[in-house]
Amino acid sequence: MSDWQWHTWPGGVPESASHPYPYAQYPTPDGADWLASSSAFPRSVRALWSARPTAPSVLPCGTAFDAVNLPALFGRRVLEHLWSAGPGSGPAATLRGRLLLLAEPGTAARLPSLLTWEEWGPAVPPVLCHGAGDSVALPPPYSDTGHGRSRWLVAPDTRRPWLPGADVLLWACVRAARAEAG
Repeated sequence: MSDWQWHTWPGGVPESASHPYPYAQYPTPDGADWLASSSAFPRSVRALWSARPTAPSVLPCGTAFDAVNLPALFGRRVLEHLWSAGPGSGPAATLRGRLLLLAEPGTAARLPSLLTWEEWGPAVPPVLCHGAGDSVALPPPYSDTGHGRSRWLVAPDTRRPWLPGADVLLWACVRAARAEAG
């Protein structure tokens, strides 16, 4: 993996680290600004990160992003389908044995009904959607990989990252369910 694909913070990335997706492992300063912009008090969020750079963050959904929370194995399959069949994913992280995909605002309201309409039933495991009025815990923006419990798989790297909508995530879930069933 070339150096331009890694954005490291103090402490660096271990030499043995491998990354299956072509994006930064840590949020860039622009990506961290975008994450902070989801809060009504972005300066307070950045101050917290300055004081406790390795602490996970709890950020509100519904303005800058929604979050789709998937079981780890199924989530990895969805993420693989997003990257192999296109169009890629927005920021994605693992946290407490689950995979969080950040999606465009409004996705949390639409995706559950689209999955129900597709009638995939038990083939698609429970998908938790977090939208307006919800908050999610996200990995710390500036930590090393030693925590293991939470980390960025695809970190935000711009002030306006591309985020998948409900339609894109629906078909990624359907493709992952078909692959699992087949």
